[in-house]
Amino acid sequence: MSGPGTVFRETSAQPATKSVPFSHLSLELGHLYMEDFVEGPDRLRGHFAAVRPWVDAARAGVGSLPAGKRPRISTCFLIDDYFSRLSTPAELIPPLLAAAAEAGLTIDYLARESGCAVSQPGRRDRAELAESVLHRLVESPPPGSNGFRPPVSRTGWLTNGRRAPSGRTSAALDATGAVWEPPSETGARGHSVFMDVELWSGPEDERTWSCAFLASVWQLVRLGLLRDNGEPVLTPAPWDAKEFPAEWDALPPVVRLNPLAAPFTAYATCSILPARFLPVEHAVRVILDQVHVEPEALRQVTVRSQGEGITVPAAVVDRTSYVFPPGL
Repeated sequence: MSGPGTVFRETSAQPATKSVPFSHLSLELGHLYMEDFVEGPDRLRGHFAAVRPWVDAARAGVGSLPAGKRPRISTCFLIDDYFSRLSTPAELIPPLLAAAAEAGLTIDYLARESGCAVSQPGRRDRAELAESVLHRLVESPPPGSNGFRPPVSRTGWLTNGRRAPSGRTSAALDATGAVWEPPSETGARGHSVFMDVELWSGPEDERTWSCAFLASVWQLVRLGLLRDNGEPVLTPAPWDAKEFPAEWDALPPVVRLNPLAAPFTAYATCSILPARFLPVEHAVRVILDQVHVEPEALRQVTVRSQGEGITVPAAVVDRTSYVFPPGL
């Protein structure tokens, strides 16, 4: 029935959420800064030599699939061309691929971190990915919250609980008798591990997105959960040229280096990273736990995985896993 509050909307006005292919696992073989590459080929060879045993473990961890099917696993590598550009793709990528091959590893997909901020730098039709994910954040209000805290869209800070109230820390100096209260983690088990995550720095029109926030976008992209007007974002572009360009912006945000690779997007992700990324990835989990994902994108994953007899965790954050090898 219709009534005064009924809203009629043309179906054609709602862009369809296009589906993407899924691997069972997206396995990240590393994420290095430009400074790491400057250390030379030995640094790269050492990285992949340390990663190799954990790649085998991650592959084995997928386990058996229904009907004896083999798991679809794709590998990827993220290069930081957002915070610094000390080298060019032509100089940096060939030694990277050679070091991986020397360890018996194949990088199926190569991605640029700047693509997680803006999907097509230098193009007029570029999609502001980081900005779009920012608008999808739904802060989890801590128990006892009174709404006084400014929203994350204004402050650029996101927490996993309740901050310590600002003000005097001594009851003797406070005429109201207020005393200091510690921060607390929402849903803490016994004791809190409180985190306050900075999403960006700088003025609104010249934001520098934080590593943690871009890494969150990277996880959502690998999980196949982001769309731009219904279209998948950061769709891998095939790369069969013998040489790489001299400018990073001449390289697509994600390139498929292996024409036989399993799909880039996957039901779950595993990232093998140096231990220095542990606090960053803790922040990533705080962010992912508060991102509202399009229901249709989630439904597509559910339907596809159930059709294969696979159970995918309901919470997006539970679809991610990590390995921090010692000495990496």
